[in-house]
Parts: sequence; structure tokens; C-alpha cells
Amino acid sequence: MEILKTPAALKAALEIFKGSVGFVPTMGALHIGHKALIETARSANDAVVVSIFVNPTQFLEGEDLNAYPRRKEADEKICELAGVDYLFYPDVADMYGRDEVSLSAPDVRGYILEGTSRPGHFSGVLTVVNKLLNIVNPDRAYFGKKDAQQLMLIETMVSNLFMNVEIVPCETVRDDDGLALSSRNVYLSAQERSEALKIPRALKRATKLVMQGELETGRLQTEMLAVLEPLEVEYAVIVNRAFAPVEYVEIGHTIILVEAVVGTTRLLDNIWI
Repeated sequence: MEILKTPAALKAALEIFKGSVGFVPTMGALHIGHKALIETARSANDAVVVSIFVNPTQFLEGEDLNAYPRRKEADEKICELAGVDYLFYPDVADMYGRDEVSLSAPDVRGYILEGTSRPGHFSGVLTVVNKLLNIVNPDRAYFGKKDAQQLMLIETMVSNLFMNVEIVPCETVRDDDGLALSSRNVYLSAQERSEALKIPRALKRATKLVMQGELETGRLQTEMLAVLEPLEVEYAVIVNRAFAPVEYVEIGHTIILVEAVVGTTRLLDNIWI
């Protein structure tokens, strides 16, 4: 595995590589979910690039940028064992300059749901993903379905900007207790983790009702909110694949999403139906 620190070094290494490239962008603190993304990329490409970059532009004032978990040696070992060919580890100064061209999230879909409580967050996400895709120039890039709104916006950006890359959505990986894997799970105390399990339980409850024939979204939301009590729920909603609210579930075209704060940790989860 080759570790590269600057965009120029990575671009130079990839310019002489002949074959398909799969790319997994991350912010580090890698876990089994990241490993699954890497393995999926490994199975479909001649080379795999993983980036580790805690992107400052997607953190709002007062959020956990400085506290965000960083595990450099462990991350490198996970990448090496997973068969990563190139690990990209840039500094902020290598990724951002002064007086940059700005990239903004869509005025509507970038400021609903998670974007409501974190205005500007998705502009930061899209900016760094755009930069990374331009540096790596992969054939395919892999993103988890757990961050469904982020995935949708990245797909929108790639389409709107006519970018030559295939975005590959990958299934959410869960721990044995059902909690969706996230680097932020390390913030949870044992009691908070127990409370956080209400999130996958609420999604499971809604899914069970849908399978039993309940398709009215208002009733499903009521059932989810009952399961989630007394968590601080940011939203528990049901949308179509374009993230427009719907009155009735349409199998194969619907996403059920929950965002809740457990302790001081914001957790996202969803089910694609």
C-alpha cells in the first residue's frame, strides 16, 4: 500500500496506473462499515484508493471538528489488510486555499432534514467530494446508504456537473445489536448506546407495519415517534428517492429516515423500502 500526502503525488501515481480505479472517501476512524465499502470497491476495480480527511468545511461552529476521532495507525492497518492500493492523507492546506470558488448545495434539498439543523453542512460535503473526485478521477466511488441525504446530493452533483464517475451506493452495516455503524458511536456512553437502539427499533417498527400493509406515512411516523421517546428527535420522516415527502409508501421508491440526538451525539439512520 502506498501512502500519499498531496494531491499532486496521488495524481502522479494514478496517471501511470493502467486499470480501473475504485475510490472510498472517508474521514477516518475506520470501522467495519468502511471495510465493507473498501471490499466492495476491491471486488470491482483493479485498484482501490481510500482518502482520510477530516473536512473542516462541513463542520459548523460549535460542532465536533477538533474532537472528531482520529486513529491514524489503526486506519492505516485496516486499509492495508483490506487491500487498499493507495491511501490519500492530505492536510487542510493541501485541500483548501484562500478566496476559493464556492460550491453550494441545492437551495431546497440541501437545506431540509439534516440541512435544517446544519445549514451549510452539505455545501462543505459537496465541495470536498468534488475536490477528491477531481484528484482521484476514479471510475467508481463508493458511499454508504446510511447517509442517504448526502448520497442523494452527491449523485445530484455528479449529474448536474456532468462528472465522469459512477456513484455506487452501499448497504448500511450494523453492529450485532442493530445500531448502524458510525465513527461517532464512540462518543456514546453505555447508557446512551442503549437509548440509541431506539433508532433502529423505530425503523424496524415502521418496516414491519409496511410489510403488514400500512402505507400511510402519517401513521408510520406516529408509530416511530412513539418508539423513539424520549429521545430528542430532529426528524422521523418518509420520502421518495428524490427526497420529496410522500403521503403513502411506494415499495421500491421510499426511504424512511430518522435523525436523533443521544446525549450530545447526533445519529442518523434509515431504511430503503
